[in-house]
This record gives sequence, C-alpha cells and structure tokens, in this order.
Amino acid sequence: MKKLSHVSEQGDVQMVDVSAKDISLRVARAGGSIELACATLDLIESSKMAKGNVLAAAKIAGIMAAKKTGELIPLCHPLELTGIDVDLKIDRGTSRILIEAEVRTVGKTGVEMEALTAVGVAALTVYDMCKAADKNMVIGDIMLLSKTGGRSGSYSRKK
Repeated sequence: MKKLSHVSEQGDVQMVDVSAKDISLRVARAGGSIELACATLDLIESSKMAKGNVLAAAKIAGIMAAKKTGELIPLCHPLELTGIDVDLKIDRGTSRILIEAEVRTVGKTGVEMEALTAVGVAALTVYDMCKAADKNMVIGDIMLLSKTGGRSGSYSRKK
C-alpha cells in the first residue's frame, strides 16, 4: 500500500512539507450539482427568490471559499491563487444547477481542494438561498474533474 503523505512515521497526521517541490502552474477543475424542484428553478430564473440573485451569490461564495480553503481544511496549505472561475448553469432536463469551478496557482502544491471547496460552498449557498421555497434539494456529485501540474502530472476524470 502507498504511504500516505499526511501521516507521519509515528502514525500522526501532519501537513506535508512541500519545500523541495518544484514551482509550476497548477490547475484543478471540480464539478457538482444541486437538484431542485422545477418551481424553485422558476423562482431563480425569474429573480423572484426572496434572498436575491441565487446564481450570483453562489458564484461569489464559491470564489470566496476557494480563497479560504487553507483555513477550512486542517492539512491544506494556504495558497496564493492566481485565478478562480465558478460557473453555475441551470439544467432543466435534470432539474439541477450544475456547478463547475476551476482554480489556478503557480506554486508547489495543487489546488484540487480549493476547486472542490468552491463547488461545495457554491452548492450550499444555493441551498441556503432556496431553503424557504424547497425543502427537498439534494447536493451531490461533487468530484475532481481534472488537474494539471506537479510531479504526478495530469488527471482527467474518465466518463
């Protein structure tokens, strides 16, 4: 079994030392979704949700979350991010809002957790803004879609 980098020789959790790693462009994309009732999607599209513009608020929340990931996830390194894109699209066919985030940095460690955190918090923001109208929302399918940079090279989720 491969040794886990977040576990010391004594079996304790530790933050990985990235001092010897090379600096490179690192990019990660993550995706997820939130399923809502059709009537809730109608309220979002017509800007009639009581708390305001759901998609705009969720986008800003996702961006802010990516920037705070090192404070939220105990063993994540605080990173200087060079770019964050969060995209939310209504998919009427599945009655979902599809969420994707892409995070970039030039550094010694990857940004997978930042991309995943952006998606998760964007979905939670949609939930918070819509919970008065829809108690049956389901957040799901949060996953890493792709990553580039670093020693392990590229990864792209197989469909």
